[in-house]
Amino acid sequence: MRLHIITNAHLDPIWLWPWTTGVDAALATVRSACERLEAHPDVRFTRGEAWVYWLVEQLDPALFARVCALIERGQWEIAGGWWVQPDCNAPSGEGLRQQIRRGLDYFEERFSFRPRTAFNPDSFGHAATLPRLLNDAGQDSYVFMRPGAHEANLPARLFRWRGEAGGPEVLAYRLPWYTTGARLEALHIERAIEGLPPGVEDALLMVGVGDHGGGPTERQLAWLRVHWQSWPAVELRWSTLADYFDAVRPLAPALPLVTGELQHHAIGCYTVHRGVKLAARHADHVLRQAEIAGAPEADLEAGWREVCFQQFHDTLGGTCLPSAYEHVVGALGGVAARAEQWLAFRARQQTATFPPSHRQRLAVWNPGQHEWSGLLHHEVWTEGGWRDEWGWRTQSGTRVPHQVAQSEAAVWPGGCAAVLLPVTVPAGEWRVFELDQAVEPLPVDEQLWVGGTTLAAAHGPVVRLAGETGLQWPAGPSLPLPRFDLVDDASDTWSHDIDRYAEEAVETAVWTAPATVEEGPLRAAVIQHGTIGSSELRAEWRIVAGQAAVELELTVDWRQRHQLLRMVLPAAGRWVGRLDGIPGGTLERVLDGAERPLADWTLLDTGDGWLSVVCPETYALSVTPWRAAFTLLRSPVLAHHDPFRGDVPRPTWADQGRHTFRFRFELVAEADAAALRATADAWQQPPVVVSLTDGMSAWPEQAKM
Repeated sequence: MRLHIITNAHLDPIWLWPWTTGVDAALATVRSACERLEAHPDVRFTRGEAWVYWLVEQLDPALFARVCALIERGQWEIAGGWWVQPDCNAPSGEGLRQQIRRGLDYFEERFSFRPRTAFNPDSFGHAATLPRLLNDAGQDSYVFMRPGAHEANLPARLFRWRGEAGGPEVLAYRLPWYTTGARLEALHIERAIEGLPPGVEDALLMVGVGDHGGGPTERQLAWLRVHWQSWPAVELRWSTLADYFDAVRPLAPALPLVTGELQHHAIGCYTVHRGVKLAARHADHVLRQAEIAGAPEADLEAGWREVCFQQFHDTLGGTCLPSAYEHVVGALGGVAARAEQWLAFRARQQTATFPPSHRQRLAVWNPGQHEWSGLLHHEVWTEGGWRDEWGWRTQSGTRVPHQVAQSEAAVWPGGCAAVLLPVTVPAGEWRVFELDQAVEPLPVDEQLWVGGTTLAAAHGPVVRLAGETGLQWPAGPSLPLPRFDLVDDASDTWSHDIDRYAEEAVETAVWTAPATVEEGPLRAAVIQHGTIGSSELRAEWRIVAGQAAVELELTVDWRQRHQLLRMVLPAAGRWVGRLDGIPGGTLERVLDGAERPLADWTLLDTGDGWLSVVCPETYALSVTPWRAAFTLLRSPVLAHHDPFRGDVPRPTWADQGRHTFRFRFELVAEADAAALRATADAWQQPPVVVSLTDGMSAWPEQAKM
């Protein structure tokens, strides 16, 4: 048996400290590692995360030169290759691609080297799309630690991993730990050589101190030298991850095969600190739009590097100090704001070349990756309020229907006018709409109806909010309305040592009678107000002419402590299957009630069809044959790790305040995952609208204040 001794340092750039302390820890770790290696020429050290190298290069060029010299001597291994060790469930598929790309590109530019082994020992679970993403990036091996042996039963420590049947495979190794702590013991050696598949005679042992950095210590190195020959059947060797996988790669065909995601660890991290998840996802999507539209690569690189840094597993997982998140959310907001500004400026550079018009216009640009089709809600400044005799037309003269909507502003009559326009804009294209004050509005067949507690569309869905409540489509079963449950949750921030939350609700939301706020011809909507615990709810149900979907916008003023909020979809009979969105892909999961991370959408099999649910601001789901439960919000104390049960005089309860969720329900005959991904992306990549007011009419004298 050969035991590959790999010295390393686990380093959390943000966790129970702010990012600036993480910078200090990174610099100190690299200095310490250089000192150990320079004093021990036979020892080798492994370091991943491009962010650490980039940091040293920027802040201490002399230290960076020492690292380069050790790399040249073969003592320092570049491993991992990603920007940081991210959360591998919460980012989008494109976000994970950028995480891998930006790290590997950095190493290629600085060292002409791209690591083949990805290294995420502390990430809280691993999406089933990772083997394909790794394969696409030229990486063929993966090292992780979570979920541990007590959380996921795997056939061996070393195995072949693929995300889906027939998909690409990588070699994967589950560590028993990512560092050894300050004190090395015989137990570390003995545990490291356990759990290998038959015929494998090579094992890994990671030696060093972390979470706050550190690396191998003189005491650890001395202990190893004293005990180097203490196990006659085990040959200890200073090694690297690359050397280890070179040794076991010829055995790959005989290794056990694992298919699917590697879950679970810390289910609370799927949903806690919703604000950072929303900020990261928004920055991700607007960067994608800017990239598609041709933003300068230097700007994109800076933006993606910041987003990738904030994908770090403790950061995006919601487990850091509350005070650390002030910078995190601000940094992500800065990325999004700069990308939005670039898009806004680019749009106006293009509209400056448009031919002049004597009419006021809305120019709509879609810099997204999919066609955008839906109702455009825009506040049109008309200087005198909206007039019923006005209408809209395309530049070619085709009349376009519209609906006047409630303005976001609550000010004097006139001035602000919100309109809904049906808009379809292919990816990368423009559509221009003219406000024609000489043409009457285009009449629209009455397709929508609101009657008391019922919303209905001709040949479309029906929403019943009282009596026999439910969602009904022309074909298929009537489905119960979702209900909103409050569940006790005494778990810590991570929700350690559980794979699901309690089934029993301590309270269910109570609603007022619905009030009509829109009544066609393009959209009908009603609002209900509700309470649950100490929290307030507002549910706005909408149907759109010509669309088969039902939309729900839920606003929550969250005030609970040690509880969670669920949206529960009861099955009409039984759910018989499910397909869930995951980062960059789709995964069929069992209906076992376990909490699982969710990306943008799910499909629930009714037996006769599928209920599709698009929900881009909801991040976790558990399903049994009788119900699908979406975890919306949790309220543990932030940065609380079991078993601590002491007094917290200044607790910060997670996710207090206002939150908005969007849902789109539709009963469909076939499961079309690609269509749902496109819908979710389009929701998160809205078009850019330019108001061209050169043809705006004068303010009527009688409308002046």
